[in-house]
Amino acid sequence: MSFVKGLRCRECHKEYPIEPLHVCEFCFGPLEVVYNYDEIKKVLTRDAISKRAPNMWRYKELMPLNGEPTVGAQVGFTPLVKADNLAKALGVKELYVKNDAVCYPTLSFKDRVVSVAISKAKEFGFKVAGCASTGNLANSVAANATAANMENFIFIPNDLEQGKVLGTLIYKTNLVSIKGTYDDVNRLCAEIAGKYGWAFVNVNIRPFYAEGCKTYAYEIFEQLGWKVPKHIVVPMAGGSLLNKIWKSAQEFHKLGLTDDADMKLYGAQATGCSPITTAVKTGHDLIKPVKPNTIAKSLAIGNPADGFYAAKAMRESGGWGEDVSDEEIVDGIKLLARTEGIFTETAGGVTVGVTKKLIEQGRIPRDESIVICITGNGLKTLEAVVGKIGAPEVINAKLSEFDELYKTMKK
Repeated sequence: MSFVKGLRCRECHKEYPIEPLHVCEFCFGPLEVVYNYDEIKKVLTRDAISKRAPNMWRYKELMPLNGEPTVGAQVGFTPLVKADNLAKALGVKELYVKNDAVCYPTLSFKDRVVSVAISKAKEFGFKVAGCASTGNLANSVAANATAANMENFIFIPNDLEQGKVLGTLIYKTNLVSIKGTYDDVNRLCAEIAGKYGWAFVNVNIRPFYAEGCKTYAYEIFEQLGWKVPKHIVVPMAGGSLLNKIWKSAQEFHKLGLTDDADMKLYGAQATGCSPITTAVKTGHDLIKPVKPNTIAKSLAIGNPADGFYAAKAMRESGGWGEDVSDEEIVDGIKLLARTEGIFTETAGGVTVGVTKKLIEQGRIPRDESIVICITGNGLKTLEAVVGKIGAPEVINAKLSEFDELYKTMKK
């Protein structure tokens, strides 16, 4: 049973039926899924959720499908790690890491949004899926569309990391590399979606795709004992994840699943591509597009689709936006790995680096609960740390040589 009422424009509030639409025909505002919360409240309780399988579909009433998912049934419910070692390093009392670097099947939070999008595309009757991607989405669409027996076309900028390129090609997808930025790729994909009538997950299926982000936050609240953290730091590319985390907190509180929604949101970007955090720090409502120049390629969207709403959510929550240099990104990757044993990609380095900076600035108190969002695996962005983490010691297979090496290692 679906609890979806329809689509609604975020700007003029004009309502639309559940169709593959993403832009209001009157004001060109983005469309969002609207639910019947009164009916959901009757069935979605803490007890009901706790008895369900440990995956993102334990919150299925808050997802925009008519029936059960046709792909991604095992996605989600990733660990929320109580990061005491990192907390000590940063000088804070209570710190958690929500680790989607181990999300099934392609090791990023994009598996959540794609499982919703592909399932919805199949409900609509689409035969071909596609996306514009900075890497993780390419991996996930290729894997999940293949599993769903859908032909797929993936479009990426031509400067992506090899791990993400190979992690897409392995599924024998139709991968097209574009000479240009992600924003160039995205414009082309909008034209292709219109001409060929394909289901582009982050174009004409975007309202449904974005709803998958909410499960990341639902899990955090449940794993914290049905509580929202005081502070949560979120990496931003297009801004959708942060925006949907804010929506998730409001929904859980509205349904009585948490006692409040009192949570401050902090957006994290790389200095080389920081249009959203720049708008927050300068107090501007409009997002000024930029040309990306950063090692954090998964966050390199110069004209973010949800940037305005992400900035608005940060302001409404009482949070802030901050950015870090490429050097600070690498330091963040190393810090998380050497304290908690979690290897994150560059986006996670951004999140850790920004968290450190916000704590040092006094914007995040040291004695309140903090959640850091890790959304992708470090094995996808090895180029970022090559030559910056040392090299193995090389010896012959002789005990005497190891004895000598051990003496120098102990000094």
